[in-house]
Amino acid sequence: MLKGRYQRLEKKIDGALKERSSRTALYRAMKRGRDSRHKAVGALPAGEGFRKTVRSIKVRCLEQQDELVDRFATKVRERGASVFMANDGPDAISYILDIVKKRSARTVAKSKSLTSEEIEVNHPLEEAGVDVIETDLGELIIQKVNEKPFHLVFPAVHKTAVEVAEIFREVTQQDVPHDVDAIMRIVRKYLRPIFLNADIGMTGANVGVAETGAIVIETNEGNARLVSSIPDVHICIMGREKIVDTVEDALQMMLAHPISAVGQHLTTYVTMMGGRSPLGVGDGRSPRESHIIVLDNGRSRMREDPLFKDALNCIRCGACMNICPTYGVVGGHTFGYIYPGPIGIPWTSEVHGLDKAAEFAPLCVSCGLCKEICPAGIDIPMMIAGVKDRDGEQNGHPRVNRILMAAEGMAKFGCATAPLSNWMMRNGLFRWAMEAFTGIDRRRALPPFTRQTLPKWFRKRGAVQRSKDPVRRAVFFADIYAAYNAPELGRAAVGALEALGCEVILPRQRGSGYPYIGYGDLKRAEKLADENVRLMTPHVEAGYDVVATEPTAAYCLKVSYPKLLHGRSDAVAVADRTYELFAYLEMLETLAVGGEETSLYKGRRFGFHVSCHQRPLDAGRQAMDYLRRRGADVELVQTGTCCGMAGTFGMKKGMLGYELSQAVGEPLFQAFQEANVDTIVTESSVCAIHLREGTGIKVIHPLELLMERGEAG
Repeated sequence: MLKGRYQRLEKKIDGALKERSSRTALYRAMKRGRDSRHKAVGALPAGEGFRKTVRSIKVRCLEQQDELVDRFATKVRERGASVFMANDGPDAISYILDIVKKRSARTVAKSKSLTSEEIEVNHPLEEAGVDVIETDLGELIIQKVNEKPFHLVFPAVHKTAVEVAEIFREVTQQDVPHDVDAIMRIVRKYLRPIFLNADIGMTGANVGVAETGAIVIETNEGNARLVSSIPDVHICIMGREKIVDTVEDALQMMLAHPISAVGQHLTTYVTMMGGRSPLGVGDGRSPRESHIIVLDNGRSRMREDPLFKDALNCIRCGACMNICPTYGVVGGHTFGYIYPGPIGIPWTSEVHGLDKAAEFAPLCVSCGLCKEICPAGIDIPMMIAGVKDRDGEQNGHPRVNRILMAAEGMAKFGCATAPLSNWMMRNGLFRWAMEAFTGIDRRRALPPFTRQTLPKWFRKRGAVQRSKDPVRRAVFFADIYAAYNAPELGRAAVGALEALGCEVILPRQRGSGYPYIGYGDLKRAEKLADENVRLMTPHVEAGYDVVATEPTAAYCLKVSYPKLLHGRSDAVAVADRTYELFAYLEMLETLAVGGEETSLYKGRRFGFHVSCHQRPLDAGRQAMDYLRRRGADVELVQTGTCCGMAGTFGMKKGMLGYELSQAVGEPLFQAFQEANVDTIVTESSVCAIHLREGTGIKVIHPLELLMERGEAG
């Protein structure tokens, strides 16, 4: 069963990768969304601080949800409209079919509503003889070709103008030019009689306001305003999580939706409506009606789940899709069921079942970028890890994932058997056999092992002359790479710290264990987090800081461990005292010598790559500043998303590994080549492998520059 599921997913990925023109168009559209958002957020007085406001509103309203739903329903009824609390999709559909029968309706005009897609309302209406017409252009396009939405905000973003013209040539039996403006004129003409003659108008709602009983509908085409106002009957289907407390809360959502989705400060058409105008009474027609269906469909159950509760704070902006590295390559028909993209994984699990979510959950490479862009600050990666974890308990984890989760044990074995292990890693026949057995791609260069590991070196060198009054005291957290693959980097880091008057120790520790999170074994992830926190705590309590050279290790200590350990005080204390190496060196320089500038690297041009887990920490600023103060010309080169390696994901063979990681990395490889840099600098050991192979440019850790100049002690 597990094998068949992944074969289906790999077949979908293969098909998506072969559609190069569609893939390029999708990537460009997602990048425009990211770039526009960045520019628009920069114009806000609070900048990215708006996300804190959004999250505080959503969290507060989620805690009061039952009360807000009751208040909202009361206010809606006071305005003369009807409210129906639907337990699930069939419940909502039955209510809608009763309205259709009562009104003898034959046509339903719809505006874009993902909640109506969630319950797949169109099919039972059509089976009842009702003509259902989507009036949002994107939804209309995919309806005519019988597809599902490709994106939360841009349902037909994968279609070209030529394809759309052909679709409407078939629909209208007219000649439709391959020109966007011409297509729009023809679509408007096609939709006008539908707007005017529909028996029922159906919409979703972006927000419901408990204070007033009003709903807010936001569109850039204006179709929802026509659908909700012209027909005698309006039906709104909305999830209960959309209801906020006050009008002021709603106004904040009206800002957050468009700025996060497309970089607009306000959607073109914003409609706030409550109740129903009595227009048309007296001409022989039945009174006008308004029905608001408040849908549960698993939401109450989700609210009681500590891991998935946060998903209810989603505002449906699509920002997580715009930044997701694999979604930006394969799109929503591969990366999704009905709800696509990163947030679609936990949502699908809760409203459509774990089996549906698990079919595309492996497309999450756990880069964490969706969390960093989410306007509500939802920890989407951890929830996806939870989906993988629960699926793993039922169906087991793929062998290659189990092997990569055991990376620390393999590293220790590789060091114990070096140099034989290194010879084997370079042997083509062995790598072919290794690929067949383990699933690790034979084309991917793997880091070498050494017998002289960092812990061995530290023990061998014995006690060093300690300053009676060191500037700072630090635990060096080596993780796997600096401990077993490149101990020279660990030695350089220790030397750089000690040269600036810092006392450094290397106590017993484990690797960071992030693969357990990425591949979804949360019990082992929690166990390892607990072990490392307990090992670090006595030193932190004794006044030591924790310093890491690997961004993912620092991310685990600062972000992942407190989450895994449920905010435990010792985990928070360790997180608060954890630093990335160059941030710490910058602090030591200021304390010791004032951060004087030199010209050590003058004339050298470096391209800097910030790894995904480094972005929420310091985004590489300290390392870049460190090099610039030494005369280096450093340019930050980025596409706004992941390089594609995603830890060990890019080491796996096939579509769910090497092939997909290469496709994700192509735009970044090109950006570095076009930047005309001498050398690429990155603090991530795995990103370095991918960039080196993808660009053909020399890639180094910034510590290697210190080693060149003898600055590392």
